[in-house]
Amino acid sequence: MTMSRSLRTLALSCALAAITACQTSPPQPVVVPAAFRPLGVSAPYLLGDVIGGQRARAAKMRAAKIRPLSAYEVGSYMADLDAELRRQTAGIGLDVLQVGGGIVIRIPATFTFDPGSAAVKATTDATLLEIARTVKTRNRTFVDVLAHTDTSGSPQTNAALSEKRAAAVATYLVGHGVARARIASRGLGESAPLYNPEADETQKAANRRIEIRLVPYRA
Repeated sequence: MTMSRSLRTLALSCALAAITACQTSPPQPVVVPAAFRPLGVSAPYLLGDVIGGQRARAAKMRAAKIRPLSAYEVGSYMADLDAELRRQTAGIGLDVLQVGGGIVIRIPATFTFDPGSAAVKATTDATLLEIARTVKTRNRTFVDVLAHTDTSGSPQTNAALSEKRAAAVATYLVGHGVARARIASRGLGESAPLYNPEADETQKAANRRIEIRLVPYRA
């Protein structure tokens, strides 16, 4: 009887210890795979002023009767915009990144242009349409369209091609309801690669990208 009672006491003590351990042990940290680590988010071109400067761009926004954000509105407005863009582009394969108080939508090569072309193709059209729907209604931001190439070809050719591609995407957004007063575009050619040097075709494709930067239009 004494032995049986001792065994029951021991079993109960072990069970309580196990429960206590489960309650007090910290959760295991989630390891984010390297493939999901955003690249190039500290690049100077993403952290600098909007294309053409905020003063000149703000004058166009005022002329278009677009209302600026007050200081207390900026945080919640950009958080809501970020959440909406993530919902709308979920599963498409884009990156939505928070950079320097703004949002960068990074569109990879598979959704942009054919090699050597600045014509918006069908896969780009479907992707940009989803983005345009949100950017059009959330109109209290500056919109910068940035285009990049890989290092194939000469720097001069790549610079010219990226300018045409950036302008093509800007024109597309305007054609789908985004106010022209909000938009500026720039081609960066091969000057701001995510991978340098490019080790393989996957890295070349990553460098060929379109970025749409949304910066809050402040009062």
